[in-house]
Amino acid sequence: MTVATEPIHTLADLDQWSFPGPALAVVGRPVAHSLSPVMHNAALAALATTRPEFAEWRYFKFDIAPAELPAALALFHRQRFVGLNLTVPHKALVVEHLESADAFVRAAGAANTLSASQTGWQGANTDGAGLSAALREELDVTLEGAHVVLLGAGGAARGAAVTCLRERCASLWIGNRTPATLQALLADIEGFAGATSLHHFDLGHPSANLPAGSVVINATSLGLANADASPLDLNQIARPASVYDMIYRPPQTALLRQARELGIRHAHGLSMLVHQGARSLELWTGATVPVSIMQAAARAALGAN
Repeated sequence: MTVATEPIHTLADLDQWSFPGPALAVVGRPVAHSLSPVMHNAALAALATTRPEFAEWRYFKFDIAPAELPAALALFHRQRFVGLNLTVPHKALVVEHLESADAFVRAAGAANTLSASQTGWQGANTDGAGLSAALREELDVTLEGAHVVLLGAGGAARGAAVTCLRERCASLWIGNRTPATLQALLADIEGFAGATSLHHFDLGHPSANLPAGSVVINATSLGLANADASPLDLNQIARPASVYDMIYRPPQTALLRQARELGIRHAHGLSMLVHQGARSLELWTGATVPVSIMQAAARAALGAN
């Protein structure tokens, strides 16, 4: 089944859910673009060749509105889903509905991976591990000692910010267009800054003081639609060393097109998706996950759609 033909389920479908085997899902809005089912189902099929117990596992896609999230979580649990991945806009919204959360979720105030317990959902965040691995793999970037310009202050940005601070970046500049959201993030992460120089700026009016040679990371949703403008005009800031866009579909966002035109090293978010997804699947299955198979499936689907 391809990305184009796989079904997108809704809250109404959950009430009548009848899949007999262990189920996993990605939950978001929008979610049609997600490659998570393609790569997870490929990995589960590979695991099943040596571990027959995984032959009945499947990963699904659910379009759930923010207002529907509490009801959806209850239904997912009632229908005995093993685990969930959260994407835009649910990563921060879900935290108040968790039975428990790991230290990263408590620090970031955002979760992207839920595991079912007998009575509720346990939250984890694998985005940080995914981002670090992707930056090393795609751009040869190590966060320690780096100057980072982070675009956005939502759930994805929260995970990225905590990752940058924990890996001891030299400075972290966070830009957002909504002051209240930005200030809430800054208040939550200030205690983790340590020796890192922490700054903020209005994304609508980028600061001329942003450091040269920085790593620009887009954690906004601007770029998911082909017609979206770039969240940042790279000509308005000191020249960065590299640009990483967490968006992977479409693979060439306005931000990445500009980076290419300026001759700046750049990459889209497919590698981050694969690495965070592999870690999620490890948490749910307890198995060693075939990352290369997940990557090949995701790349093939991205190239074919």
